[in-house]
Amino acid sequence: MTPSETNSAGPPAPSAPPAGGSTGQEAPPATPSAGEAQHHVPSPAWELLLPAASAPARARGRSLQAALREAVRSGRLAPGTRLPSSRDLAADLGVSRGLVTEAYEQLTAEGYLRSGRGAGTWVGEAVRAARSRARDLAPRSTDAKADFVPGTPDMSLFPRAAWAAAQRGVLAELPHHELGYPDPRGLPRLRTALAALLARRRGVVADPERIVVVSGVAQATTLLGFVLHARGMREVGVEDPGSPQHDALYAAAGVTTLPLPLDDEGLALGPLRESGVRSVVTTPAHQFPTGIAYSARRRTELLDWARSVEGFVLEDDYDGDFRYDRAPVGALQGLDPERVAYAGSVSKSLAPGLRLGWLLVPESLAEDVVERKRTMDLGHPTLDQALFARFLERGDYDRQLRRCQRAYRERRDTLVAALEEHFPGAEVTGIAAGLHVIAALPERYGPQERFLARVAAAGVAVRPLTDYAHARATDSGQPGVRLVLGYAHQSPARIRAGVRLMAEAGAGRGSASAGR
Repeated sequence: MTPSETNSAGPPAPSAPPAGGSTGQEAPPATPSAGEAQHHVPSPAWELLLPAASAPARARGRSLQAALREAVRSGRLAPGTRLPSSRDLAADLGVSRGLVTEAYEQLTAEGYLRSGRGAGTWVGEAVRAARSRARDLAPRSTDAKADFVPGTPDMSLFPRAAWAAAQRGVLAELPHHELGYPDPRGLPRLRTALAALLARRRGVVADPERIVVVSGVAQATTLLGFVLHARGMREVGVEDPGSPQHDALYAAAGVTTLPLPLDDEGLALGPLRESGVRSVVTTPAHQFPTGIAYSARRRTELLDWARSVEGFVLEDDYDGDFRYDRAPVGALQGLDPERVAYAGSVSKSLAPGLRLGWLLVPESLAEDVVERKRTMDLGHPTLDQALFARFLERGDYDRQLRRCQRAYRERRDTLVAALEEHFPGAEVTGIAAGLHVIAALPERYGPQERFLARVAAAGVAVRPLTDYAHARATDSGQPGVRLVLGYAHQSPARIRAGVRLMAEAGAGRGSASAGR
C-alpha cells in the first residue's frame, strides 16, 4: 500500500512541503534517477508520524525514529520515496528541526534511508517490507466434541496461588550474584532439593553432583544423543510401540533409532541382544503406550544386558508418580546408577509450558553431558530454578502431586466405568497408572479403519494403538479395535459424554445431544 493510499481517507494534514523539498541551508536537490521523482510524498503521509511527535519530550526523538523506521519497514514509505527537508518536516510535525535531522542521520546510518550532498533524503532500496504477523505453532487441543488424545495433563490444576507466592519469595530473597550465568548443571539449591525428592518418591540414587536441570525430557534425550554419538554409538534401541518423539530427537543428534519389540514383561531380551545396540530407551514404570510395568525379572535382565555390552539404559520416567492401585514401583536407576540415565519433568504434574525437568547421569557420562549442556544454552533460567527449588522445599510440589493423583484416579475410574457401560465386552489393559488407558474393543466394532472414520466424523478425537508402532503392525493378529485413550485433561462429565458419543458413532448411530 502506498502512502497516498494509506491516507486517502484521513483528515486534512499540514501543508505539503515545497516541490523542491528543501529550504534554508539545504542545497536544491539534484535531478532524481528514473522513477524517483514520481514518488514525492504529499503531506498527508506524515500523519503516521504525528503520534511520535506528541510523545513526551525525553522520548520524542526515539519515538520519531521508531515511527519512521516502521513506516519504511512496513512499506508505507516505498523505496525511492523522497522525504521532505528536515526543516519542512519539523514544521509539519511541530517539533524541532534537530529531532528530524537526528532521525534522518540515524536511519541513514542503519540503511533505511539514503542521502547525498545536495540530493536530499530518500527511502533506501535495501529495505524489504516484512509481513507483520506472529503465528502460533504451539500444539493445541482439537475442536472435537470429545478429545481422548493421550499425553495432556489438566492445566487447570496448575497451582497458581502457590506458584505466585513462591515467585514473590524468590524475587525478594535471591542474591544478586545468582542472576548471572548459572552452573550448567543447575543451581545447587535446586539439585539438592531434587535429589531429596527423587530419592524419597522414586527410589533413585540421587547425587546432586550428577543431576542436570534441563528443559524437559526432550532436551535430556537430545543431550544424551549427542554424548552417545560422540562415543561412536550411531544407533539406540527404542520400545515398539513407543513414543514417536524419540525418532526426531535422536536424529537431531545424528543417532538412528532401532525399534525393538515388547512382550508381556517389557522389552523382549532376544531381539535386544541380537540388535547390536549398546543403549536403549525404556519406560519401565509404566510403558508408553501399552501401559504395562516391567516385571522384576525383566528389569534385572535388562541391567545384566547393559553391563554385558558396557552400554546404558535411558529411563524415561514420564508419569512414574501416578499409580492408583498401589505405591509406584521405584525407578530402574536405583538398581544400577552407573548403567541407567534417568530423566523426568514437571510436564504431567505442573504444566508442559514450564519446560523444566531433570537428568541423572552415570558418572562416566556426567562430564560430557554437562559440557554439552553448557554449549547448548549456558544453563537453565536462574529464576525458574530458584522458584522450583522453593516450591519443593516448602512441600508445595508434594501437595500438587497429591492433588493430581486424586483427580486423575477419579477420571480413570470414570473412563473405565463408561467403557464398561457403553462398550460391553471391552477390555482395559495395563496397570492402573498414568494419564491414559488401552481399551481393546470387541471384534464387532471393527474393522478398525471404519470405526476410526465413524468416530472422527462424529467429532471424537482418538488415537489407535497402531499410531505408536515404529516398525510393525501392533495389532497384527488382533481382531477388533485397540485405542489409546487419554483422560487427564477432561472432567468426569466430559469423559462420560465422550464415551457415549464414541459408542453411538462406532455403532453407526448419531446423537445431537451426546457431545454436549
